[in-house]
Amino acid sequence: MTDLDQRITSVLREQAEGEIDTSRLLHGSRALGRRRQVRRRATTGTALALVGVLGFTGAIRADVGGLAGRMPWTAATPEAAPPPVPPLADGVPGARDRPDLVGTDPQVLHLGLDSSRARYLGWSVHASNPIESIRFSVGDGHPVLLEVSPVAKTLDDTPIDGFPVQAVSGRLTFDGAVLRVAGTDGLVTSWQPFPGLYARAATLRGDVAALKRVSGLVRWDEARRCTGPVRPTTLPANAAVTGCSVDAAAFPKGLTVQLTVFRAPSSNMWIKLVYGAEMGEDTGRASNRDLGGRPGFRYPDGTRLELLGLPKARLTVDFAWPFPGDGPPGQVNFTEADAATVLVGTKVARDLTRPQTWP
Repeated sequence: MTDLDQRITSVLREQAEGEIDTSRLLHGSRALGRRRQVRRRATTGTALALVGVLGFTGAIRADVGGLAGRMPWTAATPEAAPPPVPPLADGVPGARDRPDLVGTDPQVLHLGLDSSRARYLGWSVHASNPIESIRFSVGDGHPVLLEVSPVAKTLDDTPIDGFPVQAVSGRLTFDGAVLRVAGTDGLVTSWQPFPGLYARAATLRGDVAALKRVSGLVRWDEARRCTGPVRPTTLPANAAVTGCSVDAAAFPKGLTVQLTVFRAPSSNMWIKLVYGAEMGEDTGRASNRDLGGRPGFRYPDGTRLELLGLPKARLTVDFAWPFPGDGPPGQVNFTEADAATVLVGTKVARDLTRPQTWP
């Protein structure tokens, strides 16, 4: 298996219209053999296909606190670890008051959890879908993935991480009924918490009663920031962050943050920070780029740049289409100079295990 094969862990589902949110990955495609197939659908008259490059199984060893190659459902949460909680977004209305804002700002979650009864395992916002999600656990129960959107069809059409790709497509009723997913122990329920908002909750293993209790754990009247220990301060001209994803299931031993940067009409960049308490500080890679006076490394395939020297962490930017000569029509890559600008201007918390210090 090539390094690129190892890096490509899933294939994106394309949207029918609007910007392509390349951070929305089809983890279920692993069951299809990690094929290099890009599914194309028409979007505003042009067939576009984008592959989300998680890109770290080929770049780091298996000493990252259990993160490499791990499905988001399967990491065990370390005992007695202080759980990270997304900070409140002061002055921002929650989903109950403004359901139309859900999924429109990649920096904001328009909902929260009762953290006295549930533990955050991860959270994300995909402004191009639009979907906001929180992954959490209650006690020793199995993880639950909650996703919300102001558009019912978005949830009905979007595959669920870890489930067969077509497990729920066209089957959601949004009436609170529980759907058992054939071929798995998975359960899915969908409902409309209030007019203008749709919700979907799923678990790979669990009981119906536990799934039905999910709505009682949600705080619809609050908003929180989709944040992590990494924040870009400089972006290429006319580019913007359109996706935010934080995986804290292995916290404080491991943490993953990914941000998606988009520039019309088709340029995409993926900023990713992976932290592992047992990760070796010596990457074995000699610097071949200067990044504002700091050592950097350009990977041989020419699509990734890494800032070296971070203790127990990897900060990389994937800035180009991973299959040279085989990009979708109209594909325009960011440049290495763009990636360097982003890395030089990215702020990383001094202590990745202390959420109160995150920028």
